[in-house]
Amino acid sequence: MNRNDVTEKIIAAKVSRGISWAEVAQKLGQSKEWTTALCLGQMTANAEQAKALGEVFGLSEEEQKWLKVVPYKGSLPTPVPTDPLIYRWYEIVSVYGSTIKELIHEEFGDGIMSAIDFSMDITREADPKGDRVNVVLSGKFLPYKTY
Repeated sequence: MNRNDVTEKIIAAKVSRGISWAEVAQKLGQSKEWTTALCLGQMTANAEQAKALGEVFGLSEEEQKWLKVVPYKGSLPTPVPTDPLIYRWYEIVSVYGSTIKELIHEEFGDGIMSAIDFSMDITREADPKGDRVNVVLSGKFLPYKTY
């Protein structure tokens, strides 16, 4: 058994039980975005979270232990993603990445946006021409230091 096996079991249980990530997040007391990342194997659960997920998804004690192991981050199987939705994010970074970088550096200086001290919110935005996906990414600015 490994973390990928637990992730697959979580996804199968989610589908068979007909529950949403938002419902799982509510049971954990965390955001749906972070909870989904945890369940998909990209975050680390504490003991209480692992137990709660064990109850939601019917995980054994051994499977719950895998949720507490620090994962190898980065879940994409190929350098250029092939899933159409994920590819659009790749396309956004390919087209607008240099613009995002330039504007962040102009506003904050030389540094990066943290993906550790970070939050994300994904919501549906009603629009008469077709609903829109609203994604807000918020990361702490980390300046490069001189030494």
